[in-house]
Amino acid sequence: MRPRRAVARTASALVAALALTVGLGGPAVAAHEAEAGPATTGTGSVTHEENDRVPEGSVWTQHYFPSADRSGTRLHADVLLPEGLKRKEKVPVILSIGPYFAHAGQTGPEGWSRTGPSARFQDFIEGTDLFDEGYAFVMVDLRGFGGSTGCLDWGGPGEQADVKAAIDWAAKQPWSTGAVGMYGKSYDAVTGLIGNNLDQRALRAVVAQEPVWDMYQYIYSNGVPRPNVTGTAGAYNSIASMPPMADDDPRYQAAARYEESHPECLTENSAGYRISDQRDPHWTSRDLARMARGSDTPLFVTQGFVENNTKPEEMEEYLDNHRGPERGWLGQWDHVRGGDRVEDGRLAMGRAGWYDETLSFYDQYLKGTRPTVRYPAYAVEDSTGAWRAQRTWPVTERTVTLPLGGGSYVDDGGASARAALTASGSPAPKAPPQPAGRWDMENAPATEQPAPAGLAAELAKRQRAGEVASSFFVWSKPLKSTTRVTGTPRVSLTARGAGNVMLKLYDVAPDGTAVMFDEQVSLVKSGRMSVDLKATDWTLAAGHVLAVEIGSIQTGSWRDTPSGETVEVKGARLGLALDNPADDVATAGDRSPYLDTYLRQYTVSLPAGPGTFSVVPGGRS
Repeated sequence: MRPRRAVARTASALVAALALTVGLGGPAVAAHEAEAGPATTGTGSVTHEENDRVPEGSVWTQHYFPSADRSGTRLHADVLLPEGLKRKEKVPVILSIGPYFAHAGQTGPEGWSRTGPSARFQDFIEGTDLFDEGYAFVMVDLRGFGGSTGCLDWGGPGEQADVKAAIDWAAKQPWSTGAVGMYGKSYDAVTGLIGNNLDQRALRAVVAQEPVWDMYQYIYSNGVPRPNVTGTAGAYNSIASMPPMADDDPRYQAAARYEESHPECLTENSAGYRISDQRDPHWTSRDLARMARGSDTPLFVTQGFVENNTKPEEMEEYLDNHRGPERGWLGQWDHVRGGDRVEDGRLAMGRAGWYDETLSFYDQYLKGTRPTVRYPAYAVEDSTGAWRAQRTWPVTERTVTLPLGGGSYVDDGGASARAALTASGSPAPKAPPQPAGRWDMENAPATEQPAPAGLAAELAKRQRAGEVASSFFVWSKPLKSTTRVTGTPRVSLTARGAGNVMLKLYDVAPDGTAVMFDEQVSLVKSGRMSVDLKATDWTLAAGHVLAVEIGSIQTGSWRDTPSGETVEVKGARLGLALDNPADDVATAGDRSPYLDTYLRQYTVSLPAGPGTFSVVPGGRS
């Protein structure tokens, strides 16, 4: 097997101008910060016995310090030290930075009767016995959230400055050994990726569960707005505006109400999400995958390939650009943590030992302790529910470029196919509802609808009849041996016409049932174009067929605007990384529960058509 190659006047100007206008606090705030000096303590030490919101075995203090961008932004930190830590005794620091650490609640008020540190990662604290193991845990509010001042800057240069300042601050405290690790999931996993990109010597390890690898991809898909294009801005504006607890200290209360005296911060935040051009400086400054080039912080990541929230887009690019040690759990789950369990008690990722493995990872890189258990660099669950160990991801036996030829489709959003289904007496699939209200990275609403019954088969039927429909299909010949599609598939094509394009890959069984296992959409205009799909790890059984659908956006929940044009496609090609499952080395793990949910939701009827290309993991294609 061949392992992954080791590395290899605009709208944003307006946002930048607003940032310069609103980055500083008012005179009273500035004066108070000047009096406070570079870092101050907000409260005295508090134990669990004095406040039951403080984790057992720890002592809670609050601190304030400046961000690294000289904007006047002051950051708030909740610090939990092991109880009984002696004077001049030092411990390594686990740091989490994000928007979810407000004393009142993570994404909204949680009904607490008194103030206290966030319980967001109580599972991690308890699961690792963190304080007994000799670690400090520090939670830092990003600018605009909790007890920090300043305007929100979703993954941008301002937040990058906050991460830099927090790492430096944590490393320099008198109780710190100077060794810092980062921990998070979703948004506070994004800040972990940012920390890795900053290449600070004090940062020794990062654990990032279900992150966003490029901020643009969470809001747009190659120019096509995602359903949360407005909801995400609204969600974080709401979280930033959350009132403090009545018994928070005066300085925390003033910072928590920062947006009341700086309403332009919320306007500025919303403006950035409306920029659809991926090449705009607003987004290039948030392209975390590109910015990871040459980084080398030891990195432990998790990613669900069938994630319905923070999807595996540009994950492979990020990992290719990262040169340091890597650990990963990758598989067929949704937006969950390594230690989460579903209602019936099964582990959501299907693999036991999350807390032991993460603690071993930190011990190795923050304390220099040799691991007593030999963990695989990557533990990967494929689409069959089987787990394997490998030294990197993806492991590729062969990269192929498969000819798909061409065809035509009408960019009508599937209207013609739905009309044909209705005319035939079948119930027409309804367009998916658009989400309303808030959508943050931790709590995305369920907008992905089950695949419409009969839609794919109707489209294939119209194609066989010689009609130009909402999409067309290309089928492989039946596979002679079981083959895994891994890495990031890419479709390139030449288009004539303008509108939208949706690209889908299906695993078609001999009985005509098919699972859609990868998809992506893009704006399209005349000329040559290439589109990366989501990263995947899907095993095609012998006798199955790989089908490729090219057409209008008919499913999902994108906010596309169909052009109504007929788009002609020529010279389409599919780039795949293939692996032979016969070489797998098994590792511990059970089938993740969400895999069966996904299969139920995305299995459709799609009898295979005439095969025009072959898919094999080795030899000639």
